[in-house]
Amino acid sequence: MAAAKLSTDTNTNIPEYEYTDVNTKPFHIGSFRNEWLNRLKPSNYSYQAEDEDAFEANFAEEMGVGPEIMTELKSVCRQRRKRQDYKASLKITKNRHDLYADELDRLTVGRKPEVVADLIPEGEVILTINVYYPAVFEKHPFKLTKMRITMFIFKLDAICCVSDLQVYGEFSNTPDIAPDFVSKDHFKSAFFFFEGVFYNDMRFPECQDISMTTIEWAKACKFPPYRQAKMEDTRFMDLKVKVGFPYLYCHQGDCEHLVIFTDVRLVHKNDCLDKKLYPLLTHKHRVATQKCAVCHVFIGRWFTTNDQFAPCDPCLFCDKCFRMLHYDAEGKKLGQFLAYPYVDRGAFN
Repeated sequence: MAAAKLSTDTNTNIPEYEYTDVNTKPFHIGSFRNEWLNRLKPSNYSYQAEDEDAFEANFAEEMGVGPEIMTELKSVCRQRRKRQDYKASLKITKNRHDLYADELDRLTVGRKPEVVADLIPEGEVILTINVYYPAVFEKHPFKLTKMRITMFIFKLDAICCVSDLQVYGEFSNTPDIAPDFVSKDHFKSAFFFFEGVFYNDMRFPECQDISMTTIEWAKACKFPPYRQAKMEDTRFMDLKVKVGFPYLYCHQGDCEHLVIFTDVRLVHKNDCLDKKLYPLLTHKHRVATQKCAVCHVFIGRWFTTNDQFAPCDPCLFCDKCFRMLHYDAEGKKLGQFLAYPYVDRGAFN
């Protein structure tokens, strides 16, 4: 396994900006976690609620203030909080998309497992990762899926991509026959690329090393050598990454997603503490659906080529318009055309 080596230099284990407000220098995630655990008290990351009086006493001691100042701070902060809550209740400034943007995250806040064995250990690390949609050269190309993961092996099934659901084949003669498989069932090869290492998904016998083509091309072009490792044998704790730096996730041969680490921190008692729910999807971009070219009402389900009934080539049809235009009452094909199933990008909305 080509895991990053553990650094003994304390400074390299703490993230520092490589480019200000852009990305950090590479650091070892496991070492960064150890630095936090060595510096913090167990009570700082414990799930147990601290007594309010004990908390105030510790706070006063750390800040070097007396009881009178603490009483004044509590009074001022309480009044300020009331004013803020009142102003927030006067007007709703968020639209419906903003209100539902973090709906997935709110469903699991503070959720605890039913079985103690599924509880995430105290002091564990949570990573927040943005997985962007593949490049689409349209007006709004920047779409993302945000998820949180713990230090366990990453599960590719958590990444939602419409290319995994595409059905290959021409079905103009047999539109009622259900396909035997979707792309995800047949093309299972994939890889992540972090800091010069290709982490290939080799969990299934039919998986292939699709990173080898890139490695051979880089070698022929005299680029620095790249390494390989198995994704299923690697934990995120073993990685060396940069926060804010774009990495790569590739599947279906050429479907490429930008992957950006946006946060690395210790787990908090208000986080979702159920190990089984991770990787945890916290935000999902809502994309516009592609409507039928005929009725402009229903979502497209078929696209056709070389179609004499279509206003353009290729053309997108909903299931109802597709059958009304291209088949008679007995379901027989009219004219010559090629028809392919279409899975809309809004399927994950």
